[in-house]
Amino acid sequence: MTRETIINILLAALLMAVPFIAQAVGQPFTITLATRIAILALAAVGLNIALGLGGLVSFGHAAFFGVGGYVAGILSSHAFSGDPMFFGFSGSKQMLVVWLVAIVAAGLLGLAIGAISLRTSGVYFIMITLAFAQMVYYFAISWPAYGGEDGLSIVVRNQFPGVNSMRPMNFFLICYGVLIVGIAISALIRASRFGAALQAVRQNDVRVASIGISPMPIRLTAFVISAMITAVAGALYADLNRFVSPSMLSWHMSGELIVLIILGGTGRLMGPVAGAALYVIFEYLLGGITERWQFFLGLILLATVLFARGGLVGLLAGKVRHG
Repeated sequence: MTRETIINILLAALLMAVPFIAQAVGQPFTITLATRIAILALAAVGLNIALGLGGLVSFGHAAFFGVGGYVAGILSSHAFSGDPMFFGFSGSKQMLVVWLVAIVAAGLLGLAIGAISLRTSGVYFIMITLAFAQMVYYFAISWPAYGGEDGLSIVVRNQFPGVNSMRPMNFFLICYGVLIVGIAISALIRASRFGAALQAVRQNDVRVASIGISPMPIRLTAFVISAMITAVAGALYADLNRFVSPSMLSWHMSGELIVLIILGGTGRLMGPVAGAALYVIFEYLLGGITERWQFFLGLILLATVLFARGGLVGLLAGKVRHG
């Protein structure tokens, strides 16, 4: 067992333990913070498949995060009001249904965006994904039927079979369970032949193409899987806040997810968890001291890029990931 594997297990165990400790000492708000960490980590796990394994620096993943949130909000609002959406379907309050619809919606959107964006590379790819995300953002704020600029409230948190999701601890366990599934999917992709091909394409797509493997389908598949996982995180985030805001679709959210990955370790299996934990802790502790807490976060990010290229996980593991 490698040192990084031990660190990964400890990070997973620590995140699991925090809410129980908080409940024991009468700090229920800490459970909400842990839940937020799990959700943001799941979104970053999705992006890390494209960015960490595939080298695809996407500034458009807020589109998938926001689509997942709006799917949760729209289905819930129709289920609450009873107004039909299409073919007599009047929404749903069930998380499993919401997640499935979010996965399909984000998958189709990711397929469309990826099919166009992946024909470019470098800064052009970054700008095209950003442009698509902003298109979805402006569509949302100009959609008065679902709140427009004001967003959309979720009256009652969506339900999970056999679990009272309104209880903070129960909802955390749901989010944590989905996070573990997302990490497991990432690990399976990493260990598979597809994952090896994806990393080879990241390192040298010309050489991969020369041996008869087309880089485009590999990158597109990774991009779509990445979008789907991020959308589930968006649906959970909407349920956590019981509110869907166009800010979920903003480019700031895309940048935030990239920051999480850099802080935790690009391409590291548990990097998104470490990065999300650092981000939420800094926001909570420094945010209570100054409104300009992001300045200090920027300094930490700068130090990470300069002196800890492997992020927190790489620093603890004592090795740096190159490339």
